[in-house]
Amino acid sequence: SLEWLPRAVAAGAVCIDNSSAYRMEPTVPLVVPEVNPEAAKAHQGIIANPNCTTILMALAVWPLHQVQPVERLVVATYQSASGAGARAMEEVKQQARAILAGEEPVAEAFPYPLAFNLFPHNSPLNDQGYCQEEMKMVNETRKIFGAEGLRISATCVRVPVLRAHSEAINIEFRAPFSPQVAKALLSKAPGVKVVEDWSRNYFPMPIEASGQDDVLVGRIRQDISNPNALELWLSGDQIRKGAALNAVQIAELLLVPQALGASY
Repeated sequence: SLEWLPRAVAAGAVCIDNSSAYRMEPTVPLVVPEVNPEAAKAHQGIIANPNCTTILMALAVWPLHQVQPVERLVVATYQSASGAGARAMEEVKQQARAILAGEEPVAEAFPYPLAFNLFPHNSPLNDQGYCQEEMKMVNETRKIFGAEGLRISATCVRVPVLRAHSEAINIEFRAPFSPQVAKALLSKAPGVKVVEDWSRNYFPMPIEASGQDDVLVGRIRQDISNPNALELWLSGDQIRKGAALNAVQIAELLLVPQALGASY
């Protein structure tokens, strides 16, 4: 991206970048069309697509933030093998076969076996002990929301799921927020589908989110330790909405701004 995008822009193209190269550049819009579509119009030839985990969280939190400002987010992610590509997915399958056959699993796509296992995200750690993936969620969410002071703490974990990421999110608001109101808002939010059946303990699952455009959100409940906070759980296909679909929606914004509710 750093080598070829400037050349494409110089030739007159508008580029939507799915890498992390330009996300935090001040002059490059970082866009989730359901959240900040107006940001796209400020582009200077490049628009950045956020990280997959950031997009999924933004879709669930933004409709609530618009009604009652969010003060703090604490999120734990459960990230599937497909986030590391097709090779990683195949490796998990091979590891599962090896373990069930009583053999030693081979790990190449990841530093450790993922089948029947999980481990903190293996991106580089900073001096505070947070990995690169976690800091992407912190910094990108602040930029998308236009909230530099938003307090965010993330723990990213790789889990033995083939496709679709999940997240457990604690959302602290400025004032108390009813779970019923939150559910009603999310039920109407674009790109979100509320999935809840408390009688069956049925909530979003990656196996059902896989292949879907919508982010599945559920288990919306009061935080019993904090009257100003809610808890929720989501699953979303990070290849579709977390990458490809979001990029296509940005392109649609440029062509037909009204298509996704943009006002410019």
